[in-house]
Amino acid sequence: MKLPINGSGVHSLSLPKRIFIIFLRTFFKLLYHQFAWAYDWVASIVSLGAWQQWVQSILPYLEGPRTLELGFGPGHLQVTLQQKGISVYGLDESSQMGRITHKRLTRLGFHPNLVRGYTQTLPFACECFHQVVMTFPAEYLFSQTTFSEIHRVLIKGGVAVILPLAWITGHKPLERLAAWVNRITGEAPVWDEETLEPLKKLGFNTQWEMINFPTSQVLIIQLSKFLDL
Repeated sequence: MKLPINGSGVHSLSLPKRIFIIFLRTFFKLLYHQFAWAYDWVASIVSLGAWQQWVQSILPYLEGPRTLELGFGPGHLQVTLQQKGISVYGLDESSQMGRITHKRLTRLGFHPNLVRGYTQTLPFACECFHQVVMTFPAEYLFSQTTFSEIHRVLIKGGVAVILPLAWITGHKPLERLAAWVNRITGEAPVWDEETLEPLKKLGFNTQWEMINFPTSQVLIIQLSKFLDL
């Protein structure tokens, strides 16, 4: 869950909406840390049960053999990638999420390759991963420093696969309400491919596509590191 809202966007809203957005931003921050135990439950509610389906939609793009997941959260993708036989590592700044994912992996008999850290200073050698993956990354991960670090740790020709956004498109009353909440909070902004232009200057080829579900759609972005760098 993320709330990619800049300051000017918030201040242009009415006072009740601004208070609502600030409340949600604080709640989601707590949900990823102190209340991490409730993350899956809340994610399922706010996505109307589609959360896991959205996250799993990125699997066809992940082949490894050596993959780094940034912001692994409660660890569901870590489990699935290990089940596929992919050598997967994970980095997250939340100690609470780290403990949850460590327990989940060990309980299933998998070895946790988890690191607590920040995307702006990845504690990995240059060109050591074939793929990097992020699903619904927090707003602060979308920085030039983060993408420079992703570029550094990818092998030449390696690919970063990102699932940043989802939209609820159903027309039932509850679906329309959820779509409205996501829209006013900035959770589901209008997609503009010009957003990717700065990443080309960092040495990435960019491409994107929408995946449609019966009552929602998600965005998948692929960033391929130039072979001649």
